[in-house]
Amino acid sequence: MYNPHAEDEAGMTDPYNQQVVAAQYRPSEGAAGTGGPGDPAMSAGSPYYGGGGPLMPPASPPRRGSSFRAVLITLVLAVVLGGLLFAAGWQFGNANGVASATLQTGSSSSTTTTKVVTTDEQAREAAIAKVQPAVVQINVSTASGASGIGSGVIIDKRGYIVTNYHVVESAQQIEVVMADGTHLTAQVAGTDPADDLAVVKINPPSNITVATLGDSSKLQVGQEVLAIGNPLGETQTVTHGIISALGRTVSEEGQGTAVIANAIQTDAPINPGNSGGALVDLSGNVIGIPTVAAIDPEFNTPANGVGFAIPSNRVRFIVQQIIATGQVTHTGRAALGVRVASVTPQLAAQDNLAVDYGSLIVSVTANGPAARAGLRAGDIIVAIDGQKVTDNQSLSDILVNKSPGQTAKVTVYRGNQQLTVTVTLGELQAGS
Repeated sequence: MYNPHAEDEAGMTDPYNQQVVAAQYRPSEGAAGTGGPGDPAMSAGSPYYGGGGPLMPPASPPRRGSSFRAVLITLVLAVVLGGLLFAAGWQFGNANGVASATLQTGSSSSTTTTKVVTTDEQAREAAIAKVQPAVVQINVSTASGASGIGSGVIIDKRGYIVTNYHVVESAQQIEVVMADGTHLTAQVAGTDPADDLAVVKINPPSNITVATLGDSSKLQVGQEVLAIGNPLGETQTVTHGIISALGRTVSEEGQGTAVIANAIQTDAPINPGNSGGALVDLSGNVIGIPTVAAIDPEFNTPANGVGFAIPSNRVRFIVQQIIATGQVTHTGRAALGVRVASVTPQLAAQDNLAVDYGSLIVSVTANGPAARAGLRAGDIIVAIDGQKVTDNQSLSDILVNKSPGQTAKVTVYRGNQQLTVTVTLGELQAGS
């Protein structure tokens, strides 16, 4: 979230293994951070590999006061915390058995005005008029006395508001400022740190306006979008741009870990305070939740026109579970169930390995997908479905589009022998 008293501090940078973007990324605002690259090997508790156990994040990099965290982007799944324990692949529809609540999206206001739209300008104006009353400012204060500002979107007439987890992460008190200036107390209904999402609840006023979540699977690059939020505390600000790219994978650094798969990249300006707000199409549907913005690592200043949003289909999948049960019960993420370390020429020479590339299996989760397929500690993963694995990052890149229940042909070296086994991917356990 935006902290008006915070001072700028240098963030972290990292190269990307595909389509290099010369920028680093930070949440467009936030409270305490959520994880980042660390050791060459990832702990068994990392939420992105499916092994379970406690998460042991590395020390957080410098960030903007208590709110800014560095963010890295790769075009597929980033290896968070350095890379052990694998899970990837996302599915956005409701999984079988997922406890979820249908969003009650009807606004309480009984007055509806329909305006004939004939120009792009009128379309933008109509979209803003439809969504802006459902976008709120979120003011938080922490036990240490720090304060911050974020944004949120009303998604249910019962008073449920979606925002980013990093907006409310360390909040002791939460105040919601409605579009009409009304101040209301809010409570956290549930959080999902892995997706950087949270739901807060207010006692809904009689005239509450509810936003409609659109279908992010139908988005197109070049499509016009609007970002609505409270950048730098400037309430109800609207910026305009296009969808610059789709299918990005962005990982955020800090104390925990969040990975946004299939993120929407936009050039609509996203600034501190926009986090948790609305990315809107010209039909007035919320198609994403703005979350992170780019920081130029050379000058430690915002990089113009590079921001990212969580796609609305993922938002819907998560918030319906939170509203129903107060927590995420199904992650929709695939898990291989191994701990791995990148193979380097140095490691290969030291341990006399058959190859000097790939991902070395350090351990296998008992009764997990890899174990059931016969994979063992000491095996070196060199390909998935025929795609070469050079290190943990490339393994992440390959698995990011897999889903629980899918099968993958995993090629490994066991000693000097090359084997290919079929693994039925599992689902990452919530909270692991």
